[in-house]
Amino acid sequence: MKLSKIVGTLGDSATLALNSLAQQMRAEGIDVISFGAGEPGFNTPQYICEAAARAMETGFTRYTAVAGIPDLREAICTKLTQDNNLDYSPKQIIVSCGAKHSVFNAVYVLCERGDRVLIPAPYWLSYPEMVKAVGAEPLIVQTAEKNNYKITPEQLDETIDKRTKILLINSPNNPTGSVYSEGELRAIGKVAEKKDIAIISDEIYEHIVYGDAKHVSIASLSPALKERTVVVNGFSKAYAMTGWRLGYAAGPPEVIKAMGRLQAQMTSNANSIAQKAGVAAIQGDGKEVKLMVEEFSFRKTHVVSRLAGIPDISFPEPCGAFYIFVDISGYYGGAVDGETITGSESFCRVCLNKERLVLIPGKPFGADGCVRISFAVSMEDLEDGLDRFERFLERLKDSQD
Repeated sequence: MKLSKIVGTLGDSATLALNSLAQQMRAEGIDVISFGAGEPGFNTPQYICEAAARAMETGFTRYTAVAGIPDLREAICTKLTQDNNLDYSPKQIIVSCGAKHSVFNAVYVLCERGDRVLIPAPYWLSYPEMVKAVGAEPLIVQTAEKNNYKITPEQLDETIDKRTKILLINSPNNPTGSVYSEGELRAIGKVAEKKDIAIISDEIYEHIVYGDAKHVSIASLSPALKERTVVVNGFSKAYAMTGWRLGYAAGPPEVIKAMGRLQAQMTSNANSIAQKAGVAAIQGDGKEVKLMVEEFSFRKTHVVSRLAGIPDISFPEPCGAFYIFVDISGYYGGAVDGETITGSESFCRVCLNKERLVLIPGKPFGADGCVRISFAVSMEDLEDGLDRFERFLERLKDSQD
């Protein structure tokens, strides 16, 4: 059968592919360390699992309203008010099958074929593919390490054209760990208002911030920005619920209603049991989240200290999420056992083959000079993996000398 032209433009997910390869190698008895995880290495908290069990025991296993059960949408409204200074009604909330699903739905209902979606690079690798999937065009803007990989209002102003419909931002950011300050978001918001473009704000790493960093939702900064913003969030990262597939979006009523019509024809409601678990997650005391973030902070500090001692690499210290985005381009041209490194993909492939270490190449994130390291793994794996990473770089450096 002949495939559509649109699906032919879509790439595979590098993170899923490499993580699957690592799992396969482990199943074969190969000693592999993976820094590829895009999920917390913790179990879902017990109180959330118990809520899911109660849902099954009481027969809450049927279809729900497409946009989500009322108690979950109301709980999300309460959360947005308390945590983000955002006032929404339940009709302005839609629950979907993960934050990724929410982002895709928002792009779908806001874009016409040929529209452009402005995406700062480095970006989460699925963003451009989502845009292409709806027939729109990703408009990629390269950011600089000296700015902690954050887009500036000047870049926005220079880049937005008549075809630009949406700005898609992600803070805290995957893959860089950067967090936009309130002042930076205000400046970005002014450009969005002047140019009259919509904003999709992916805030899935909201609770995972370190030190003095503070998550701010751009929609909370003014009524005008709230009216042009779709806020996306979910349960995967903060509550270690990646496999539950539960996310949500908040926005103007007409946008959320349109997302509901789309979702009704594609997936219908999110999993009913996961929705009950989501209510418990949001209404919990947050103790487990705090403990998890404290552990991530400890691991981050350790990784930063180790990496700082390695020559010819650079990276901004992450303020959020659980990734470090490392520029390793100084080692390009080096070789191991006759295999020459020409970019991030060959770097990661050879590193996996020679050191049994999974890293995620920066190329699918829009930055081919870098690799993404996840520190959402155990301290034991961190130590072992960093030893392997450093050993691999030493072998490359020796070949360059």
